[in-house]
Amino acid sequence: MQKIDLKKELKHLYAPSAKEVVQVDVPAFWFLMVDGEGDPNTSQGYAQAVEALFAVSYTAKFMVQKGPEARDYAVMPLEGLWWAEDMSAFTANDRTQWKWTLMIMQPDFVGLETIQAAMAEVKRKKALPALSKLRIEMFEEGLCAQVLHVGPFSEEGPTVEKVHRFIQARASVAGKHHEIYLSDIRRAAPANWKTIIRQPMN
Repeated sequence: MQKIDLKKELKHLYAPSAKEVVQVDVPAFWFLMVDGEGDPNTSQGYAQAVEALFAVSYTAKFMVQKGPEARDYAVMPLEGLWWAEDMSAFTANDRTQWKWTLMIMQPDFVGLETIQAAMAEVKRKKALPALSKLRIEMFEEGLCAQVLHVGPFSEEGPTVEKVHRFIQARASVAGKHHEIYLSDIRRAAPANWKTIIRQPMN
């Protein structure tokens, strides 16, 4: 059984260089999503959201793998949209005021029925608090600038500024700050964490 890896197929979106900011056009994809707020380091809701997203994503993967289509694919990485009602909370690093949407892209061949069946299966097996907050939604960002940040999240500031400078030289910053987490932070050293920093522009 051939394994499909959308990160490789969508290399221009999920494998950017760390050396330079690039402009990309991000089409519409299906995402499992959950909303929340608060400091991601201390918020129980954040950890619960991550757990629910991965539980359903992996259950859907195994359903497709064992189903009539018998397709195997790699579960996509966790992504996060970040903002605050008062954006000075971002520059001041007041994480208690942060709002977020965590999400994982779902291949278009998986289908809504499979996602719903996966949610029901996870609910049957585990009592996950964030499961009832999950939704499946089509999300399209369009024109964006992005770059790879290597290192801990606390050192993203200069990378984010670099992306904003790139945009401001060509257009204006739009939409929500977007991060794509390529590393398993439970296993990799913070100095080696790889995060895509993406920002919509218009």
